[in-house]
Amino acid sequence: MLNENKVELIGFYGGDETHALSAWTSTSRDLTDEKRSRIGNLLNMLARDNHGTPFEKSSIHFLVTTDIASHIHLIKHRAGVSLNGESARYKELKDDKFYVPVDWDDEEKTRYIEHLNLSLKNYHETLQRLIDKGLPRKRAKESARLYLPYGVQLTADVMFNFRSFVHFLQLRYSKHAQLEIREVAYKMLECVRDTGKFDLSLRAHGLILEDGSTCPPFE
Repeated sequence: MLNENKVELIGFYGGDETHALSAWTSTSRDLTDEKRSRIGNLLNMLARDNHGTPFEKSSIHFLVTTDIASHIHLIKHRAGVSLNGESARYKELKDDKFYVPVDWDDEEKTRYIEHLNLSLKNYHETLQRLIDKGLPRKRAKESARLYLPYGVQLTADVMFNFRSFVHFLQLRYSKHAQLEIREVAYKMLECVRDTGKFDLSLRAHGLILEDGSTCPPFE
């Protein structure tokens, strides 16, 4: 089954006011209309001067389905990130879903799809053969997955605090990042922007422009 990499925002907590109130805890958390009018300037100052802890007070929760290479990129972001993923060690992957590079020509895509289909066929058949030969099912599953190539897609439950989300975007929403993880990062950024709760915080970190549109990938 051919799939694009997918991102779904399944929940969030906090936003611009949460970040501002955290910063104001050292003085007063009373939120008047006058203080609300200063939230944008406050968040700009915090981001500019690297006062990051107030931005840790929000959380953003995604469900993502990506190729294994992008899945590994996500796993590498451990600070302030919580991730649980689909595992071929614990279950047989029966959906046979895989990602096809969007910038390959039709000839290369055809060869690649043939390779993926053969690899998945070998994976399922080897798993069953190992079980039939008496290997414990747990060991059969975790060893048969060695047939699975990087193009196979896994689903992961990923939660960032906002500060870690910004760090992730600075690295992965970059022209220097691999195309696939850059597209995942872009979809995540779009999801968060669309909530309307993080506009000032995103703008303070250069992630959306003054008109509310998404910034281009970082240089």
